Amino acid sequence: MTYSIENEFLKADIKSRGAELCGLTDRASGINYIWNGDPAFWGKHSPVLFPIVGTLKNDTYYYEGKVFKLGRHGFAREMEFSVLKQEGHSIAFLLESNDATSRYYPFAFRFKITYSLHEKELRVTYHVSNPSGQSLLFSVGGHPAFAVPFVPGTSYGDYYLEFEFPETAGRWPISAKGLIEDSPVPLLNNSQKISLSKTLFYKDALVFKQLRSQQVTLKTAKGAGGLEMSYPGFPYLGIWAAKDADFVCIEPWCGIADSVNTNQQLADKEGINMLSPGGTFERTWSVKLVGDF
Repeated sequence: MTYSIENEFLKADIKSRGAELCGLTDRASGINYIWNGDPAFWGKHSPVLFPIVGTLKNDTYYYEGKVFKLGRHGFAREMEFSVLKQEGHSIAFLLESNDATSRYYPFAFRFKITYSLHEKELRVTYHVSNPSGQSLLFSVGGHPAFAVPFVPGTSYGDYYLEFEFPETAGRWPISAKGLIEDSPVPLLNNSQKISLSKTLFYKDALVFKQLRSQQVTLKTAKGAGGLEMSYPGFPYLGIWAAKDADFVCIEPWCGIADSVNTNQQLADKEGINMLSPGGTFERTWSVKLVGDF
């Protein structure tokens, strides 16, 4: 089922399956900034990544001497969330551990996702809590796909990403098996800008670790408007598009795929978060319409 929230400026549509954002429409122009999910390229819109981000080596991890199988990006994106509360300009979805999740993931959890509109901004908050008496190990991340082009008369190559600060950082390559290679490849040299092109993603996503910037704006030189995405507290960032598709994903992550050198122990996994019994974890990313369209 699809639910909607709206205010004077924006309308957001979210599916209960995966609590997945599937529409973000500027009410004045009628432009929907979220990818349409064309299955010929990529049949999703903005999947939620939980309880892992990316790929595990051989889709396998070990915890307390036991072996578990878990597919890329975890199971939350394929599960039905319940609506916890809908009021005003916000809606909250909930997924809790159950018999089905315990087969892949031996932890009790409560995973709440809240979508809220604030003038021309959509905020997405992940709230993870540990109701059990043992530690909870997890990763979480966003994967929103923004339709490009979105300004009439422009093309994909007219767009670029502009970081909050100049960055000197390499991209961490992804192996053929979906794992993070052991050293980065130079990409940004005191630069704030990445120009979009279809070929940019032919070797999979651009993966960054610990950038200074906690904000990036999707812009075009042929228009004054853009989408400003903020992701404070997310140490990893992915930028990706399916081959030759008209979208770009800007993905804030608290977690990352396994490295090629992983020992596959969940407790040792890079980017894993640990919650003590009764503990809570909260992160918010947001996207805002800026400038004039």
